[in-house]
Amino acid sequence: MKDHSSPAQVPLRQPETVMRLRRLGASFPTRLSFLRSLMRALGADNVKVHRPIWEIDAKGFGHAVYTLRFRSHDYALVAVSTELPDEMRTDRVIATAWDTTYVLYDGVPDQAEIDRIVANAPLQEAARFTHRDLVLSRANKSVRLFDHVVQALRAGRQPDPDLVHKTGYLMRTTAVYGNGKFGIADRTHIAERPGLDGPFMAEMLTIWLIRGFTHDLVEHVGGAALDRATKRHLGIGNATGLGMAPFLVNHPLLLDAWIQVREIALARVRAIAQLEPHDISRIYELVARAAQHLAEWKVPDPLAAERIATIRCEWPAFADALTPDALMAKRPIDRIIRESSQWSVDTQELIIALMLEPFGDLIDELTCCMATPFVPRLDPGMPCQKLRDLIDRDWAWACAVDFDDPQACARFWYVSEEKLEPRLGHRHSEAGAELETPLDIARQVKALATDLTATGNVATFLAAFPHHRAAVRRVQTLERHPYGEIRDNLIDADCLPIDLLRCKLAFFGAAKFDPKSDLWTRITLAQGAPLFDELDHADDWWLPVAPS
Repeated sequence: MKDHSSPAQVPLRQPETVMRLRRLGASFPTRLSFLRSLMRALGADNVKVHRPIWEIDAKGFGHAVYTLRFRSHDYALVAVSTELPDEMRTDRVIATAWDTTYVLYDGVPDQAEIDRIVANAPLQEAARFTHRDLVLSRANKSVRLFDHVVQALRAGRQPDPDLVHKTGYLMRTTAVYGNGKFGIADRTHIAERPGLDGPFMAEMLTIWLIRGFTHDLVEHVGGAALDRATKRHLGIGNATGLGMAPFLVNHPLLLDAWIQVREIALARVRAIAQLEPHDISRIYELVARAAQHLAEWKVPDPLAAERIATIRCEWPAFADALTPDALMAKRPIDRIIRESSQWSVDTQELIIALMLEPFGDLIDELTCCMATPFVPRLDPGMPCQKLRDLIDRDWAWACAVDFDDPQACARFWYVSEEKLEPRLGHRHSEAGAELETPLDIARQVKALATDLTATGNVATFLAAFPHHRAAVRRVQTLERHPYGEIRDNLIDADCLPIDLLRCKLAFFGAAKFDPKSDLWTRITLAQGAPLFDELDHADDWWLPVAPS
């Protein structure tokens, strides 16, 4: 067997290519995605999930507790199911009632703690939580599918596979809160804890446990068991809107870590000198799976449907080019990636995700670098000439934008006072631009470049122009973290926030993006993921397809 452990790699793709919004919006989940990483870690640790408490009535209302031990720490999911009147059913973040609510608890809760959580979890933001509560979440039923599955099981049959596939989940979360919100534990509480030290690991663990609860709940109400293939195909839905979009802009060092890991992984795979027969067989298998996934991926949104149709059209030609001779040539993956420039951006990124998949022994170790210890810092002693050089090197794209053109500053980001959600306004037709949040990074840096002198240092410059402090820090930070900036104008009339959402969600492990506009999308998480008792073979569910 070929030893792929060598860190040899080709040069990384350039940030000016990788960090364009359109390409980020073509992201696909990979084996580096957080859910995939978590499943591997749970499997490697031989984690067993137990359900010591199931106090759910025949209608499916009550509470349950799931426990597990992971990397020498105990965790529990407390799940609460309540009756939700139809008139109160909404997936909006401003909802006040839900079908189910959850807390991921640090440890194994005693009865007093279970009682506290059962009383408070249904209240969500209106309740009080403690540092023992790591994640707070809620989810609503996909009523049509949930009821159909219950009726099918009660009738002694399995649910309609087409309906199962069309929906893909029994419930969809409307929020998965971590990082200290509403009194729960701050990220620093678990940031160095083995198993949960990676980005969003506690949230991903919560989602996977919630998925298992939805399976148990529908079987309990239906009075019979789902077959394994059906259960495996039922993930957790999620509706994600603009609330997630500013995250990548506001956390440039984290974004840099995520992208750098993926790009280093790609560079390692491209450096493989020769493929083994089992590598080639695996690539062929994944090409076929991707084709099936594309055939099953149908969305009503015109732009998304057009992009998917383009990949479908290009995929057979790409597959035909993967002849045995091509795959047995020297550095075949490097050549495949270079030649993929003939295809659309979406097809290029799907090819990259596919080519990472067979080589876990070479790249999985990189996921330990997806969290970052760094924070943005301002260097007041930097000479202004060096700052100017950095702008010329890294920010030419921003300085080239004509912000006097109404098109280039047509939109503004703000937080709705009524809904407490990020929003995107139209500057020239809507009020509220004075409440703009500072996501106009390109405009800030161009304004900095206009005022920047060639003499003195940053400290003296900022004494005269203190309003440029944030832009100076941004430019200095990018010097050391080149993949931390989205190199597009985020207030342009043509900016598509959906591309920001897809980039982040792909790192979570989401698939089959179903945009409902350029502002929000539905997704499915953990579809195809192992069930609670399947962690011994936890890592072959890239691009889930309908079970046979």
